Amino acid sequence: MTDYNGYIATDTIEGAEDGPLAGKTVAVKDNISTKDVQTTAGSAMLEGYVPPYDATVVERLKDAGATIPGKTNMDEFGMGTTTETSAYGAVENPVAEGRVPGGSSGGSAAVVAAGDADLALGSDTGGSIRCPAAFCGVVGIKPTYGLVSRYGLIAYANSLEQIGPIAPSVEDAAELLAVIAGPDERDGTTRDARDNGTDYEFAAAADGDVDGLSIGVPTELLDGADEAVVETFWDAIDELESQGASYHEVALPSVEHAVEAYYVIAMSEASSNLARFDGVRYGTSGSEATGGSGDERSESAGVSGGEGNWNESFAQAREEGFGEEVKRRVLLGTYALSAGYHDKYYKKAQDARAWVKQDFDEALSEADVLASPTMPVPPMKRGESLSDPLTMYLADANTTPVNLANLPAISVPAGETDDGLPVGLQLVGPAFGEQTIIRAGSALA
Repeated sequence: MTDYNGYIATDTIEGAEDGPLAGKTVAVKDNISTKDVQTTAGSAMLEGYVPPYDATVVERLKDAGATIPGKTNMDEFGMGTTTETSAYGAVENPVAEGRVPGGSSGGSAAVVAAGDADLALGSDTGGSIRCPAAFCGVVGIKPTYGLVSRYGLIAYANSLEQIGPIAPSVEDAAELLAVIAGPDERDGTTRDARDNGTDYEFAAAADGDVDGLSIGVPTELLDGADEAVVETFWDAIDELESQGASYHEVALPSVEHAVEAYYVIAMSEASSNLARFDGVRYGTSGSEATGGSGDERSESAGVSGGEGNWNESFAQAREEGFGEEVKRRVLLGTYALSAGYHDKYYKKAQDARAWVKQDFDEALSEADVLASPTMPVPPMKRGESLSDPLTMYLADANTTPVNLANLPAISVPAGETDDGLPVGLQLVGPAFGEQTIIRAGSALA
């Protein structure tokens, strides 16, 4: 492996001898459970944790003949936009030296961009597939909520996240999506796309035919974007026009509040989901509080020693196991859900989410797809945003609204800035409209 730190573990998992992915390597993000192979979610809290079962998507990869070459590096528990919050070190962008690969699925995008895996799986809670795809110059698909099973995904924010493919081309991403999509009795949020009048022949849709395609451009998602990014975006729209598509401006006034709503909801759900990592149920025990080593489990957590020991052990386990960004989000989420603040923050965020969904539905009633830059900025320099989390959060302005609306979106390479930095084009479709965004994206990649 190259030295960009794309993998946390390089255990090889062999798939079936035959299948649509036979002969292909598919790297898997390290928050997706792999039986008998360490799965850490990029956190010291789960160092050494070996799941006893495969995630549904991993079962489907193996059945399809894929070989899994390793578990990819990621922002801790998916919390980050740069893959710099991992307990296993930051990831370097293999196509833009000194720059971040995007996050939180930065390792997955990096190994594909570097050619160390044919394909990869990531997870997308607020742009975590599309952002690194854009920053690394590859293709990433965030599926409609419910299209792909989340069984075996270490949860960050259940109502927002989806597993999806990262690939060198749209057709390759579509082939991988076809393998992992479909209902799962172990995940009650999954739905059968055929009930919505579509099928799973996603690769067949990658025919590049955009003649007559109507593209809506939300002006709000261009406001404040880097000038070089906007210029590259319009060049990509011109290319689609030259192939028979047309565009018009649409309004999404609610996206002004999407980032705030997203982070309140995501942090609140994270606060609840990460409560289980207490050194007793899951995670390492607090070494100082228990007098033992950091990898001891609940048997030595001091529970029998009285309430004081339990509180100290719980606090110490989380102090040692969680990184700074995870602690920040858990604290803010707990605050937003606390008595007296639930209605002030969480309820208002859910109201804003409904508004965002309504705006997208209206805009898509007069366009086949919506288009914007995937990220409003080119890949940042490593270390640049770590001391300024607000800037990092605002970089998600174009991707988080899609998760709030539970819609599908694809990021495809739009070109490069004058100094050679990758820029992504995001295409958003209606619910279970994966074939439409795949067809549109394949005209460019």
